[in-house]
Amino acid sequence: MPTLASAARLGAALTRVALRGVRLVVARCEVDYAGRLSAYLAPAVRLLLVKADGSVSVHADDRAYKPLNWMSPPCRMEVVENDDGVETWTVTNPAGETLRIRLLDVRHDSTHALGQDPGLVKDGVEAHLQALLAEHVTTLGSGWRLVRREFPTPIGPVDLLCRDAEDVTVAVEVKRRGEIDGVEQLTRYLDLLNRDPRLAPVRGVLAAQEIKPQARTLAQDRGISCSVIDYDTLRGIDDPDSRLF
Repeated sequence: MPTLASAARLGAALTRVALRGVRLVVARCEVDYAGRLSAYLAPAVRLLLVKADGSVSVHADDRAYKPLNWMSPPCRMEVVENDDGVETWTVTNPAGETLRIRLLDVRHDSTHALGQDPGLVKDGVEAHLQALLAEHVTTLGSGWRLVRREFPTPIGPVDLLCRDAEDVTVAVEVKRRGEIDGVEQLTRYLDLLNRDPRLAPVRGVLAAQEIKPQARTLAQDRGISCSVIDYDTLRGIDDPDSRLF
């Protein structure tokens, strides 16, 4: 039968777990996992990470990202604290797997609300290349001008629709890495655009930081030009005139 003091401690522990945010606990702990197999971590100082989505993971002071053990959401976490103040976390998922963590000596315990994350934006992805090429369209040819970014077609938008120095319409497909799929995609766009008498004739350019040999061969066979884009030069980071070699 739990005492009033232990019940109060249990309530406080459950309140901490219910906080929205990331809970970081550094503690000497031992861990038991029971599920598809059984695993045991002997007592040692580890980092315990409890996220707002309910996931719980156990980390050692090595490895860049992979925890020693973890439970992914959806899962349920119960906290019991004995009369000696030692907490035991029992994390259970719908499959009946159980992760039991016994906190023998807590060195740090804090909760942090991280807020809405905008997501990962990779440097040099297609959206950045497209925006930079739209701003510096003469990179693709002297006398070029931009008609529109994301020019709509029934099967999706063309990245850049331009006019070259001879006032010929050019559809530009922008890829980080130019592969056969990009050539096929641009081919479909060109087929539709060339049906519009206001635009025809329309030629195509595949613009990318790197273009695979197979893609270049297929593009050449279909009358599509290829343009390799130096991303750093486009951003003004690298000046080819200042290179020693």
